[in-house]
Amino acid sequence: MANKLKLGIPKGSLQEATLQLFARAGFNIYASPRSYFPSIDDPEIECMLIRAQEMARYVADGVLDAGLTGLDWVAEHEAGATAGSVVPLADLIYAKQSFGKVRWVLAVPEESPYRSPADLQGKTIATELVRATQAYFVRLGVTVNVEFSWGATEVKPPVLADAIVEVTETGSSLRANRLRIIDTVLESNTQLIANPRALDTPWTRTKLDNIALLLKAAIEAQGRVGMMLNVKRSDLEAVLALLPALQRPTVSPLSDGEWVAINTIIEERTVRDLIPRLKAARAQGIVEYPLNKIVM
Repeated sequence: MANKLKLGIPKGSLQEATLQLFARAGFNIYASPRSYFPSIDDPEIECMLIRAQEMARYVADGVLDAGLTGLDWVAEHEAGATAGSVVPLADLIYAKQSFGKVRWVLAVPEESPYRSPADLQGKTIATELVRATQAYFVRLGVTVNVEFSWGATEVKPPVLADAIVEVTETGSSLRANRLRIIDTVLESNTQLIANPRALDTPWTRTKLDNIALLLKAAIEAQGRVGMMLNVKRSDLEAVLALLPALQRPTVSPLSDGEWVAINTIIEERTVRDLIPRLKAARAQGIVEYPLNKIVM
């Protein structure tokens, strides 16, 4: 029987960003809206769509060998008294709107008198992240009533709760609901997590290490482009002074001994300012090209 890796893909808000990340890493996953079992162009992987909130539990229980979920939901799982363990394999810093971290924040109505977590002593907090929120207030020594919120958490203060703990990338939804952030409960980003028993199998460990390598390489390439150009040796120093690089630009001789080729990786946002400056420094044959992966 051929080896198969059981991999959980987060269903919901993170799903599309995850599928795009896998595509850049070289794995094409095709998810049908009517199926929880997406197809993937790797016969050694079997995918299943699971809500990010439940991923750590299914990985810990061995239903899945590995999965992608937020550090927030790993923390929520591990805060449970009967929680099994999972092993983090890779930090994958991307979110549904951007390639960055998200924050779970403690927020109160703009007009409320609460200025710090201590002001909420004895009050009610609504959140989907119940266990991690309880652990946060225990660490602070503040006694509160934490209630599970089934959704639309931003509209609950001040009638249904005194404060909320809610996830945000930009804070725009909180501001739209006239809420003020008074503290950050935790920061979160997506992680590739694995069942510790699955990692005891050499084949599974190698397969997951390779997937982690490719996913991290795809994230490293995000927002960067490659650039090639030719320059006379006499102008090389001036051109190199203009070029930022991950390490150092690669300089290679051309068939004409007076010329060299330069290959480098730069931030895409700098290109529009950089190309005219390179041209003014007498660089020629300037080519910009996209990147899918950068292996550090």
